[in-house]
Amino acid sequence: MKSRAIHFVGIGGIGLSALARYLKKEGYTISGSDIKETKITKKLQEEGIDVKVPHAKEHIDKQDLVIYSAAIKDNNVELIEARKRGIITLSRKEALPLILKDKRVFSVCGAHGKSTTSAILASMVEGTVIIGAESKQFDTNMHYIPSNNIIFEADESDSSFLNSNPYIAIVTNAEPEHMEFYGYDYDKFYGAYREFLNSATIRVINAEDEFLGTLDELEAIRLYPSKDIKDLKTILKNGEPYTSFVLKDLGRFEVWGIGEHIALDASLAILASINEIDLESCRERIKNYRGIKKRFDILTKKEGYALIDDYGHHPTEIKATIGSAKKYAKLLNLSKITAIWQPHKYSRTIDNLDGFKECFEGVDELFIMPVWSAGEDKVEIDFKKEFQKYNPKFIDRVKRDGDFIKLTDNLELKNGLIIGFGAGDITYQLRGA
Repeated sequence: MKSRAIHFVGIGGIGLSALARYLKKEGYTISGSDIKETKITKKLQEEGIDVKVPHAKEHIDKQDLVIYSAAIKDNNVELIEARKRGIITLSRKEALPLILKDKRVFSVCGAHGKSTTSAILASMVEGTVIIGAESKQFDTNMHYIPSNNIIFEADESDSSFLNSNPYIAIVTNAEPEHMEFYGYDYDKFYGAYREFLNSATIRVINAEDEFLGTLDELEAIRLYPSKDIKDLKTILKNGEPYTSFVLKDLGRFEVWGIGEHIALDASLAILASINEIDLESCRERIKNYRGIKKRFDILTKKEGYALIDDYGHHPTEIKATIGSAKKYAKLLNLSKITAIWQPHKYSRTIDNLDGFKECFEGVDELFIMPVWSAGEDKVEIDFKKEFQKYNPKFIDRVKRDGDFIKLTDNLELKNGLIIGFGAGDITYQLRGA
């Protein structure tokens, strides 16, 4: 890429901030802007990146290239100014081929588990890590190593995974999600996954996925979780949860986290890794994985109480995580599970309403927050009627009060396992930020 001065509009996003960090390490002069100051923008400034808040046309000066996030619209003042000056402007999706074209990319995608699978893979394969979450092992969403290898979390939501130049393509699942982008055209949606896989040299897939299991003509390393992953055990080490399992004929592995979905994600990462490093190195290095922030993220744990933050915002994710929560609660001798749910986007909630109505089975108490709209127009949803079997309670927000969670002036959660779900600002509320 010839452009040396690059400006990122929407730099505070988890995906764009990772690319900005990476290109700075590659020797580019990086600047950026966002609508408001956040923990991410502050950290970028500490790392030496010139970040301005809010957006303003004055931030466009002598840059060679402007890259903008999917949330940025054509009426953004910085995009207008850059185009007026004849500066090349590219969406994140359009910029990926320029950034990744000469690299050996381990590209991970899927509706669920791609961040976890990417982070587990990064614990074993040496290379730069660019993911849409913060790995606790590296304490960042971009960990730089001078190498031609890049472990990259690819995004199917806007088909940008097709621009990720995969050397190894890993697909955790292909459950329909973000269908509004694909015009609710399932042929177009599945066709994108097919194109992604066909563009790779090596393919690793969850062959029990409804769609991926039909790709008999595809040369791939296939994982059949129900028969290839055996003898699962959940164990505690210094209060931390681990899953122990046997994979095919490769022996036993241990990975941080709880549940069959963790074993599945780890198995896909292992099957990709053994193309690069020896089996025993895989077995040892995977122990360096420490989880990722916002995914079954244990914020507080003490006698009789645990507080967990989880990014789950789709029924499949929530159901799997509640299964993990049950196991963890049993290990800690906690008798009650309370879920706090912040629905994410009206479109997702409506498209998956039947799934949401079933996925909270097993919780003892359910609190529902207002929908985090992510910029969508409001749509009326009768949550009281739709979720009546849970007898849910409705709250506007949560407040961190020391180790505990305060929901209203006279309601505080001080016992059992408390788990918050959502991709909106619930994570900051749970953390008291």
